[in-house]
Amino acid sequence: MSHYFKTDETLEHGYQIFNVDVRGVSLSLTTDRGVFSKNYVDFGTRVLLEHLDLNDVKKALDLGCGYGPIGLFMARYDDQIDVTMSDVNERAISLVKKNISNNNIKNAKVVLSGAFEAIDDTFDLIVTNPPIRAGKETVFAIYEGAYEHLEKGGIFYVVIQKKQGAPSTLEKITTLFGNGKIVTKTKGYWVLLAKK
Repeated sequence: MSHYFKTDETLEHGYQIFNVDVRGVSLSLTTDRGVFSKNYVDFGTRVLLEHLDLNDVKKALDLGCGYGPIGLFMARYDDQIDVTMSDVNERAISLVKKNISNNNIKNAKVVLSGAFEAIDDTFDLIVTNPPIRAGKETVFAIYEGAYEHLEKGGIFYVVIQKKQGAPSTLEKITTLFGNGKIVTKTKGYWVLLAKK
C-alpha cells in the first residue's frame, strides 16, 4: 500500500486543481495521487489555519507540508514571513514548487527532508499536521525536533484527532516544552500549542 509519507515511484499521476479560501486567503492548489488529502484541504488543516496566530512571526516552518496548504497560507497571509516547507515525499515537494509558482508566492521555499534531517535553521513558528500513519515514534520525534528548532519564545502548533492520539500528544508537548494548551477542539480535532 502506498503511503503519503513515502515516495512511491510506481504510482501513476492523477493531477487535479482546486481553489481554497481560508480567512480571506485564496489559493489555487495542484494535487496528485500519493499525497495526503489530495481532493481537498482536510478538515483538521482547515481548523488549524482558522486558529493560527501569525502575529510577530518572522520565520515559519510547515513540517510535513504535503502539497503545501499550511505553508502557502502563511506566506500569502503575511508576505513578511519567511516560510520554509518540508516533506519526505518527493512528489509532495514537486507539487509545492508548482503551487509556489502558480500562486506567485515569493517568500516561501521547500526542502526535501525526513523530519528535521535536512533542516539546520531555527524558527519562531513551527506548524505540523503530523503523519499519524508513520507511527507514534516518528510523530514524537517530530515534536522533539520542533522543540530543538524553535527560537526561545517560539511557538509550536499541531493538529491531531482525539482518536489518533491528541491526549498523548498534549502530554508529550507539555513534557517537552514545560507547557501545552488546547487552542480548540472541533469535531474530534484538537489544535494544540506549546511555547519554548
